[in-house]
Amino acid sequence: MNTGKIFRGDKIIWVVFLLLSIVSLVEVYSSIGLYAYSLPGTRPTGLFLKHMAIVAATYVAIIFISRINYRFFSRFAMLGYWATLVLLAVMLALQGGRWFRIPLIGQFQPSEIAKVVLIIFVARMLALKKEHVAELGTFLQLLVYILLVVALILPENFSMAALIFLVCYVMMLVGGVKRSYWWRLLIVVVAVAGVAMFVMLKTGHAGDADGGDVLHRSNIWAERVDTWLHPNDDALTQENMARMAIARGGVFGAGIGNTVHARLMTQAHNDFIFAIIIEEMGMVGGIVVFLLYSILYFRCVRLAWRCKGRFGALTVFGLGTVIYLQALVNMCVAVGVLPVTGQTLPFISYGGTAYLFMGCGLGIIQAVAADVYSQEHGEEEPTVAEEGTAAVESGTGQEEGQSM
Repeated sequence: MNTGKIFRGDKIIWVVFLLLSIVSLVEVYSSIGLYAYSLPGTRPTGLFLKHMAIVAATYVAIIFISRINYRFFSRFAMLGYWATLVLLAVMLALQGGRWFRIPLIGQFQPSEIAKVVLIIFVARMLALKKEHVAELGTFLQLLVYILLVVALILPENFSMAALIFLVCYVMMLVGGVKRSYWWRLLIVVVAVAGVAMFVMLKTGHAGDADGGDVLHRSNIWAERVDTWLHPNDDALTQENMARMAIARGGVFGAGIGNTVHARLMTQAHNDFIFAIIIEEMGMVGGIVVFLLYSILYFRCVRLAWRCKGRFGALTVFGLGTVIYLQALVNMCVAVGVLPVTGQTLPFISYGGTAYLFMGCGLGIIQAVAADVYSQEHGEEEPTVAEEGTAAVESGTGQEEGQSM
């Protein structure tokens, strides 16, 4: 069997994903226990098998998506954007809900698919408007599109909203938006965020935790920041147990399956799984995981540089950036550099829609990689989606010229 025909795209990215998924299976198995027993009628084995199924489904999704001509996603970016916007609005209207529950899969968070869709949409807009991208009107139009999505995610998931905004904001800079506009808005955003956080910390909360106003979770944000700034080292919190797990791991770790603190943490399989990795594999294991994400991001940046199409280059850059930044945020939370955010560790934390949709993003990266490498070697590889019209001719950058 020719594995090159199955695993299309960048082979190093495939190896990195394989290693991350192996780490995921090992560490989820070690850390899922307490969370499983906290759910009525649930056992660790059942949850682990569910995680294995999600990982397997993610492999299938990446393989399938990597065979699609990446220009296909540009053609449906606008439709995907508005569909996602409607889905987010419906979720917000349902008493501030954060997810749907889907049989067999579990919790479906629209913000996870919004993360991928918005990046593709922004890449398309920057490509379409490449001749006018430095104009103020283009900058403001892009900003409105981004803020609409961010505003619908913000009330229930501040960290996700901030992550999406930051990635799209960086994409605008890379995509040619005038730097003076970019810097001015950055100053405004930082100033507003600083004032808002100061007010929340001073007042204790800015909303009712029971859903009294739009930002009813703002008290939770303030508490997390306050706990991070003024930690109580004697409290048995998730954060403190994560620090203890890291301290116990030392340089080489306590050994696979020898975690102690995962038995005491309900989020050891998810938000704080990096701490359990260090407890079992030591700082050496933690550094290896960090290097795997760094290699993945380097390969994405390299692909973006080599891609002839503007849409493909910006899509790969955006998706690679969101994976890397989310990984950094999760790792920083585990070691105490950032307050708790609730962001999972991509391709390692316990699976669900977050794992699967991030895998779909990786599949799109591999679709671009397959196109880049086939052009460089003069090969024509089969894809699921046909290129359609001359407006999406490979290597000409004309995919950006499609009408919206």
